[in-house]
Amino acid sequence: AREIASKASLFNHRKENGSFCFVSDIEADMIICGIISETDDVTDCVSDFFDAIDVKTSDVHTEEITLSSIQSLLRIGARMDYTADDEDVMEHLGLGELNRGMRGTQFFEHILSPFTDKDALYSTAKRLLSEQTLIPELDRIYSGKAKIKAFGHPVHYLLETDDADVEKAFSETLLQALYDNGRLKSRRYCVAEFPIRHDMFSRNEFSPETYDALCKSCLGGSIIVRCPTLDENGEGRFADPNIEKISAVCRAMLKYRNQVLTIISLPHVCEKTKSMLFEKLGNMGIVEIKEDCSDYVKAQEYLKMLCKSHNIRIDRELIGRLEQDKLYYPDELHIFFDEWYNVKMRTSVFPQYKDITVCRKEAVKEVAQGCAYDDLHEMIGLTEAKSVIGKALSYYKMQRIYKDKGIPQDRCAMHMVFTGNPGTAKTTVARLFARIMKENGLLSRGHLVEVGRSDLVGKYVGWTAQIVKDKFKQAMGGVRFVDEAYSLIDEKNLFGAEAINTIVQEMENRREDLVVIFAGYPNEMEKFLAQNPGLRSRIAFHVPFADYSTDELCDIARLIGKDKGITLTDGAIERLRAAFDAAKNQPDFGNGRYVRNVIEQSKMNQAERILSIDPDDVMEAMLTTIEAEDISLPKVEERKEKRRIGFGA
Repeated sequence: AREIASKASLFNHRKENGSFCFVSDIEADMIICGIISETDDVTDCVSDFFDAIDVKTSDVHTEEITLSSIQSLLRIGARMDYTADDEDVMEHLGLGELNRGMRGTQFFEHILSPFTDKDALYSTAKRLLSEQTLIPELDRIYSGKAKIKAFGHPVHYLLETDDADVEKAFSETLLQALYDNGRLKSRRYCVAEFPIRHDMFSRNEFSPETYDALCKSCLGGSIIVRCPTLDENGEGRFADPNIEKISAVCRAMLKYRNQVLTIISLPHVCEKTKSMLFEKLGNMGIVEIKEDCSDYVKAQEYLKMLCKSHNIRIDRELIGRLEQDKLYYPDELHIFFDEWYNVKMRTSVFPQYKDITVCRKEAVKEVAQGCAYDDLHEMIGLTEAKSVIGKALSYYKMQRIYKDKGIPQDRCAMHMVFTGNPGTAKTTVARLFARIMKENGLLSRGHLVEVGRSDLVGKYVGWTAQIVKDKFKQAMGGVRFVDEAYSLIDEKNLFGAEAINTIVQEMENRREDLVVIFAGYPNEMEKFLAQNPGLRSRIAFHVPFADYSTDELCDIARLIGKDKGITLTDGAIERLRAAFDAAKNQPDFGNGRYVRNVIEQSKMNQAERILSIDPDDVMEAMLTTIEAEDISLPKVEERKEKRRIGFGA
C-alpha cells in the first residue's frame, strides 16, 4: 500500500492539468480508483496512472460520479494507506472549504443521463408551456453541428418559476441539450440554495469562500442556484442581508463564466433581485426562461394533455374550474388537476374509497384563517387596520359561501385603500393580507406585486395603457400594491390620467381574482380618489394606519432587538421613550422605520463604546446589550399637523 501511495503521489506531483488520481481499494481481481480532474481527457489519464503505479489491467470501466462519492472513495483509500488524508487532498485541490462544512449554503448533486432523445426534450418543453422561451433556446442549442470540445459558455440562464418540479424539468432539459451538443464537459450538476439565517450569532453564516469552492468543484459542469431574493417591498435605508449573497453569486459567475454553466432560479415577481443581478453581471449574456401564461383555450389543452398522460378522461368538472378571462401558470393548472384527479381516484376508479375523509379539508376546518392572520394580529398596534381587515376577510368568505350554495350575488370587489404616515406598516400589512387571502382560498396565488408611478406611466403617448394592462396581468391571482398612488396625479400631461383610467378599467375586469391596494398619505390619497369618478366606487374597504404611540414604539424597539439577538436595558428603554417623544414632533416622522434606524444607530454607538474598552474586560453579554448611553436623542423640529381623513369599514 505504501509503495502504491508513493508512486501515486509522484504521478500527481508531475501532473500539470489540475488532476488528482488515487487508489481507493484493491480486491482479488479488481482495483477501484478515483480521479478528480478539470479536463475531459479521463481515458488517457487513467492509462497513464496505471502505468505509473505498475498495475496491469485488461478491462477498464469509467463512470462519472458525484463529489460526495469521490470523497467516500478518498476516505476508504486513506484508511487503506493508498492515498493521503481526504481532507488534505481537498485542501490541496482548493476545495477545503467544502470539507469544513457548507456554511450558509446547501448543495445537492445530480448526474445527467448519458443519452437523451432530442424529440423527448422538445416534448418536455411543450409540456412545460414554454413555447416563447425554452423552445427557442433549444432551437439555438441544436442549430449547427455539435461541438467535439467545449469552448466556454456564450450565455447563462435565468429561470423563473414557483414550482420545484418545473425548475427541475426546465433545468435538466436545458442541461441535457447542452451536454448532447458538446457545450458541457461534465454530466454532473449541483443545485445550491441558501438557508435562512435565524439569528445574528448563527454558525450557519454565509461564506463567499464556500460558495466559490462549490463553483470550483463544478468546473466543466453546471450549477443551479436557487438565488436568495431581495425584499421587493422592503423599507428603510439599511442593506438587505441577501445583497451579500447575491453579490457573491455574481462574482463567482463572472469568475467561472467559461468553465461553469450557471442557471439562476428565481420565483415569479422578483424584479428588484433581477435588476441587481443584471447590474452585477454587466455584459454577461443571460437568457431568460419562464413559463408561458395560458389563456382559457390553452389551459384546457394543457389539462387535456395531463389527463392523457394519466390515462384518464377529462370531464366538465375539471374544465369548469377554469375562468374565461383569467391567465394561468402551469403550477396553478397542476393544482387544479391534482385535486380533481385525487377525487376521481376515490370516486370513479376506486369507488370503495369515496367515503374516506380528505386530509386537506379537515386541516382547513382546524385552521380556518391561517398563520398569516395570526402574524397580523401579533403585530404591535394597528388596531383599526386589524379590525377593518378582519371584517373584509369575513365579507369575502361569505361571498364564496353564497357562490358555493348557488345563491346569486353581485361580483365581489376586494380593492382597498391604505392611508397613513411613513413607517406605519402599510406594505407589511399588504403582504400579510395577500398571504391571508391565499391561505383562505380567496386568491389563487396570493403574491404581492408593488408598483409606483415609474412602473405604470409610459414615456410616450399610447404606451401607458398597455403598460398598466401588462402589470395587472402579472398580478393576477394576487395583490397589486400601488405605493404613493397620488404620484400618478400629473398636471403637466395626461399620462398619469391615462394610467388611472386604465387602472379603473382593469380593477373592474379582474376583480374576481385580483386585489388592488392603493397606499399613501391621508390628505394626498383623498386628492387621488377625487381624480376619477369610478375609482372611489370600486374600493370596498378604506384601512387607516394610525401613528404609533410612544409605548408601541418602545415595544417595536424591543421586538427588533429580539430579532437581532439584542437586549435593551431598562435604562435604554427609558432613553428611547424620551427619544420617541421628541422625534414625534419632527416633520415626516418615520414611525416604525424611525425605530429601526434608531436601533441600527445604537448598534454603531455600542460598537464604538465597546472598542474603547480593554478586550480582556469585554464580556459576552456586553456584545448583546444596548445601554442607555448607546441611544442618540434626535434634534427636535416641530412638525406641522397633517389632516387625517375618516376612512372606515
